[in-house]
Amino acid sequence: MQRRTSTLCWLIVSTGLVLACALPAAAAETTLQGTWIATKAEQDGNTADDLVGHRLSFKGNRFDIRSKDDKPLYAGTVQINPSTKPATIDFQQTKGALKGKVWKGIYAVDGDTLTTCDNAPNPKKGRPAAFEAKSGSGYVLIKFKRAKHRDA
Repeated sequence: MQRRTSTLCWLIVSTGLVLACALPAAAAETTLQGTWIATKAEQDGNTADDLVGHRLSFKGNRFDIRSKDDKPLYAGTVQINPSTKPATIDFQQTKGALKGKVWKGIYAVDGDTLTTCDNAPNPKKGRPAAFEAKSGSGYVLIKFKRAKHRDA
């Protein structure tokens, strides 16, 4: 009887640990949901003002990027891992000329600010390790603000 109770206790504790580890991923996914507007961008050591105003939207595991004049640019699925430091994000392209390509990046959310850094300019580059897009890096660094409901 004591062995059965001990096994049951370990099963309950193990289940709780699995659920506790899964919650951050679900919370991060929920945190990203909605529309974000690019407010500042840098690519390969230069400002990338042409990216400012672009809208990045997350709905479930899908992403969509539209230009400031609302033209569709990129779309696909997104996969995140908030448990890594920094948290990772992968944008799997499912449409257009980039279909099948993956942008590998990192991200951070601070209130209504989202910062991403990825290898979109050069998908052959590896995932960035820091939030910087130095000259020759092949990375793009973008700061977004969460869109207010009327802005979305």
